[in-house]
Formats: sequence, structure tokens, C-alpha cells
Amino acid sequence: MRKRDHNVLTNAASLLVCGLLAGVVVAAAAFPAVAMSGLAAKAGAETFGALPTELTVARAPQISYLLASDGKTPLATMYDENRRDVKLPDISVPMQKAIIAAEDHDFYKHNGVDINGVARAFVNNQSEGSGGRQGASTLTMQYVRLAIAYSATHPADVVAATEDTSARKLREMRLALQVDKEFSKDEILTRYLNLASFGNGAYGIYAASQVYFGKPPSKLKIEEAALLAGMVKAPTTNDPTTELGYPLALDRRNYVIQNMVDIKAITQQEADAAKAVELKVKDKRTPNGCVAANVNEWGFFCDYFYRWWLDQETFGSTRYDRERRLKSGGYNVVTSIDIQAQRAADKAVRKAKSVNSKEAAMVAVIEPGTGRVRALAVNRQFKLDDPKNPKNKISSDPAKSKKKIRGNYPATVNPLLTGGDGITGYQAGSTFKMFTIVAALEKGIPLGHTINAQKQFRSEYIIRPGPAACPGTNLYCPTNSTESMAGVHNMWSAFGRSVNTYFVPLQQQVGAENVVKAAKRLGINFRSEEDLTLEKGAHQWGAFTLGVSQTTPLDLANAYATLAADGKFCEPIPVQEIRDPEGNKLDIANPRCEKRFSTEVARAAVDAARCPVGDRSSSTRCAGATAPNVRGDVGYPVAGKSGTTDSEKTAALVAMTKQYAVAGIMADPDWPQTNVKMKHAEKDGINPPVWETLRDAMKGKPKMQFEPPGQKISEGDQRSIPDVKCISVEQAKSRLKGAGFEPTVSSAKVPSSCKAGEAAGTSPDGRTIKGGVVTIEVSSGGGTPGNTNGTPGGQPARPGGRPNG
Repeated sequence: MRKRDHNVLTNAASLLVCGLLAGVVVAAAAFPAVAMSGLAAKAGAETFGALPTELTVARAPQISYLLASDGKTPLATMYDENRRDVKLPDISVPMQKAIIAAEDHDFYKHNGVDINGVARAFVNNQSEGSGGRQGASTLTMQYVRLAIAYSATHPADVVAATEDTSARKLREMRLALQVDKEFSKDEILTRYLNLASFGNGAYGIYAASQVYFGKPPSKLKIEEAALLAGMVKAPTTNDPTTELGYPLALDRRNYVIQNMVDIKAITQQEADAAKAVELKVKDKRTPNGCVAANVNEWGFFCDYFYRWWLDQETFGSTRYDRERRLKSGGYNVVTSIDIQAQRAADKAVRKAKSVNSKEAAMVAVIEPGTGRVRALAVNRQFKLDDPKNPKNKISSDPAKSKKKIRGNYPATVNPLLTGGDGITGYQAGSTFKMFTIVAALEKGIPLGHTINAQKQFRSEYIIRPGPAACPGTNLYCPTNSTESMAGVHNMWSAFGRSVNTYFVPLQQQVGAENVVKAAKRLGINFRSEEDLTLEKGAHQWGAFTLGVSQTTPLDLANAYATLAADGKFCEPIPVQEIRDPEGNKLDIANPRCEKRFSTEVARAAVDAARCPVGDRSSSTRCAGATAPNVRGDVGYPVAGKSGTTDSEKTAALVAMTKQYAVAGIMADPDWPQTNVKMKHAEKDGINPPVWETLRDAMKGKPKMQFEPPGQKISEGDQRSIPDVKCISVEQAKSRLKGAGFEPTVSSAKVPSSCKAGEAAGTSPDGRTIKGGVVTIEVSSGGGTPGNTNGTPGGQPARPGGRPNG
């Protein structure tokens, strides 16, 4: 702290006079008859000299600002007290002069204590019939009082700092003298203006100028400054926003304006002009918290940020401490919300479903390679339903409906998109097949790995007897959505068509526990008790690959984003930059990433994921798509997957580019066992909100291609297929087995020059993956040879069929 030069004799005189006055004041309070005795003066001087001279000054609570990723668009403000410290050059000269005119004419003349004023106050207060008590508090003494109150660590200390006693006055005087030595007058003035209360939740001059005039303090005019300066003495009484306070505030304003003439801060002409200005105030209290976000729909993102902050130990050892830091620490937070993406998502989900719909259309957008959450949207209003005048609909859950319990629509503050507070997530269906692909690739099984997918697969997973079990057994036996989906598939075609009876045997081959681990490494979190229990016996979690566990749109988007980022996992984070009140950047805002999968595995997985959304992989091995329009509608290289659960209780879609991963889930958060069928491609399904969000979020961004995987992880160990033409089927099977392939016989017969019943050829022919399925084509005999050489490029023939999701 900077010291000013003081006249030693003046300071000594001030101390002596204050000491003598202290004795008189104390004596007058206790023994009025001896108030003017020499004994009282001597005792007072000794007592005053023993008073503390060190003022502990804690930083007063400061408002924290949340901005969008552009660093300009306001998202929300959070505070215990609406205050933002400013420097003196940021406060208009009229405001500086007005507060002196209102509170302390001799501020720049005295040494912290106005001796003449103290004497006048004493004489006045001792006179019978005087017109009222005088305080004689200088601006410096008022600053001391505020500083003591804000530095107090116990409620009793706050009371002691503001009680109307002689002891408090003496302590203020002693400390004011010391403060006047340690700080310049301008510093004291600045500190006072930053601490003072101006009513209506405005603390400090910055907040006051915003609340009452909607402008920074540097722009305050004479009449505006005079109004604010006149309020500090009694902000509630002189409140210009109330009917009773308005005339009092106007009188006080004009009084201060005239005082500004008295101290020669302005001319009488300027004063008359200022008094003639009609008193108008905005009464615009600064919004506080996520329920008062700049845009209501952004409240869900704001709430995610708030919950994230409370989990960061950097800001305190307890959640209470962290909340206090957020609401009083004066942080400038540039969040990760992308206005373009957020507006696109908000528009898309409300286009699909209204806020009054029980179905929640939820969309999350995340940036691969950083983990920054760019948008969170749902067709809900972010607010609490008023219990005294509830507007929410009765819950769709029959059990709650009978009790007239209201649901979470149209208004809620629950973290529907991110989980927590009882929100465990929603089933995402076949989007989870991606995790089986990743686990298989890590085991060295290539994309070209073929399986002869049956109409129903008899697995080794033990479950309770029921519809999902083979008749008369306790073995899990999944089927496809249509029987025509059966046939030979590789990962490209099986993922594109969403073939259940391909992925369950593939999961069984690599180990369900390894698929579960892959999902967790990609960012899937288990929150429900059922999922946590099943995870403990993950080797028997047969239906996991079909997406029966619960997840959130945010987790799902991040899992796919990890693959788009070449296997680099990043913790979802809602911030880009955090600065403390001094302007220092905090490292807590930096991305938290680590390499969890090899680049080749990630690129191969993405290669397969281009098939379901109508794109073409580098190897052009796609066949079929569950959301074929996405590539054309988005207009960028895309990858992703759709997902549907039993009875279509939920619907999901992931679509991503290299820059953004978007995951959407449609479900009923109030009643997961809903009897409403969730839709996909229809205009009120989940697909349009996902691809429309991605399309609009990507506008103006460069097209980036997904890097193709290497040949080995795509095709595996390629071997030549032996010639089996015109030999018996049994001989053909034996020859193929001997060459290391898995033979299967086609049920259909083809015309060929071979005898009827003999092998007419294979599909594929030429070369294919070691251990892959090779289908023996059976001759119908007596005809011109047809296409018995398999499909182009070794692609296995597959019938069409309705996708599983």
C-alpha cells in the first residue's frame, strides 16, 4: 500500500485532540457530571492511544459474469452481492465530486478525522433540545466501518462494527487516522465507492450505475451521480423506485447538487440545469443465477456449468465453499457454449416437440479433441414450477398420476441432459454397438470380420427365462427387427443395418466385460443401481451391446467424440477461460484429455460409423443405413448411429463431423416405461433435431475428412479362397475349412454349368479375411452360369431388411 507524506505535527495534534475528545466522550456517556474534567481527558488520551491501528481489509463479495464462447454474449451472472470493483478512472468526475459533496466536504483537507466536525457533533449531542444527533463521520471513517463489517468472521463482529456507541466511534477514528496515512485520498475514495450499498441489491458504484441507469459509472452525469451519492446514507428511505421514496430521493438529489456548488465542483448554472432534469431510473436488478439466464433455454447449459463448478476442488474443499467462491469471487468466465450451435439445437428440439409434450427431445453437442460442451438443448423451460400456482402437467407415470403429482414439463431445473440429482439416463439402443466394434478392433479383429448372422442367435449368456431367452432355456437368444436381416455380414454392413445377431456373437467373442470397459473408457458413466450391479458381472451382460443400459445425451456425444478425435478422450467441460478479479487465467479451464485408444482403432471405428448415416467409408464397404439422409442433409462428411429400444420407448441418434459430435435421445423422463412410441425419421422424431443441429452448427466451418484406417485393421489377414466349383457341397466345405475359412451354404440355388446340387462357386471369391465366412453357392444345374463369383470387391451378398435401430 502506498503511503502519503503527512505533516508530523498535524498528525500528532490530531492524535492528541482525538485522545482528549475520547476521554470527554467516554466520560459524557458514563458520568456526565465529570465530562469536562482533566481526569477524563487524561484517561481518554491513554485509552485512544491503546486502540488498534491495523485494519484488516478483506475483499468484499464480487459478482461473477458468465459469457458465451465469443467472450461477449452474456449467459448469466451469479452473486451473493451485486458488486464489481472498478478503478477511479472508471468513475466519472461528477460521481467523485458528488459523494464528497454528500458525505464529507473536507475530505481532501483532513487526515481521516474531521476534528472540527467531531467537536461540533459533541456539543450538539450534549445540548438539551438539540435538533437531532450528529455523527461527524468522514468518508474515511465510513470506509473503515464498511471494511470492518466485510472483514468480520463472526456475526457479533458485524454488529460491533455498526452499533451506535462511543466505543465504535473511537475505534473508527483511530483506524481512520491510520488508513489516511497508508492510502492516498483517491484510493480511499475508490475503496469507499466500491463498498457502499446503494439499495435494490446494488453494492458498489458499478452495480448502482447499472441497476439505476443501465450504464457504466464512467458515463454518470451530474444529476445521476447526485442521486446515487444521496442514497448511501439511507438507500431504503431514499429509494427512487418506490412511490414513497421517489420524492425523498429527488429532494436528496437536489440537495447534493447544491452542495456540489458549495464545494466548487460545479457552477450554479450547471446545478440549475441538473436539477431541471426529470428523475428517471431503470430499476433493473441484475439477474442472478441460471433461472435468470440471458435466454431461458440456455439455463440448462448454465446449470451444467454450475454443477461442474461445484465439483471442482480448486474452488474449495466443500461444495458450500465452492459456491461462495463462484458467487462472491468476481470471476469472468468464458463458457464453451457456442451461440450458433445452441440456437440451432434450441430451435430443432422445439420444432420436433413442444414444451408441453411429455416426450423430451434432448440434444447435446460436444467438440472432439477438447471436450468443450458447445450446446445443451431440450424442449423444456428452465425454471421451477411455482408450488403455490403450479403450471406443470400431471406426471405421465401412472403411479404418480393417481396421486396428482406433477411432472417435469413444461418447466424443470433437473439435469435431463447431463445426469445427476436422480437423473440416471435413458437407454440409447443400438448406438452402443459401437463399443463392441471398438473392443473387437482392440482385440485385433478387423472391420472385414464376417459372421453368418442367424435369424435368432443362441448365446452363452445366462438370463432369467422369458421372452428374450430361447424357449425352454435360460440362454439369451436375441433376434433382429426383421428376419430378412439374417445373412453374412462384416462390421460395416452389420453396423449400417444394425444387425443384432451379428453384434451379440461378436461381443461374446471379445468378452462382454471388455465391451463394457471400452464404453467406460470412451466416457459412458453408469448411474443407476441396476447398471452398477450388472457391471459387476459384466461378463454375463449379454444385451449390453444392444444399448440396454442408461446413458445421457452428453455422455453419448462424448463417447463418439473420443473416436472422432482419433482416440483422445476429453472430460466434458463447460468453460474456455476463467479469469480471477486480477485478470489471471486459471488452469482449471484447460481441456483435460488423454489418449485412450490407438489412432488406428479410432479411425476404423469411425469408418464403420459412416455407414449408418448414409456416408461412404474410404473402403466403400457400406451396405445399408439406419439414418441414410444425414449425410445429404448435413452436407459434410459424417459418422454416427441410430438406436431404438424394445417397444420404441426411447429413440436415439448420434451424428458427428470432425468438429462436432451431436447426440440426441427422445424419451419420457417422468416415466421411462412409457406407452408412447418414440420416433426416428419423422418430423417429430429424434433424427431431425440431431441432424438439423449439426447442419446449422457447421455452417461456415471448413469440411474436414475423416482419416481412413489402415488396410490391416480394415481387411485383416487376407487369404486366397480355394476353387470349389463343380465339386460336392461337402467337399467344398471341407476344402474351405482346410484353408482356414468358415463355410456356410446358401439356401438359394443359382444357374450354372455345374450339376445340380454341386458347388457353383463362392461368395466372396478370390480373397477374403482369414477365418471369415465364405458362402457356398449351390448350382441349380442345366443353365448358363450366372454370377457365381460373389459380389464386387469381396463384399458378401446380403438381403435387405428393416434396421434394428
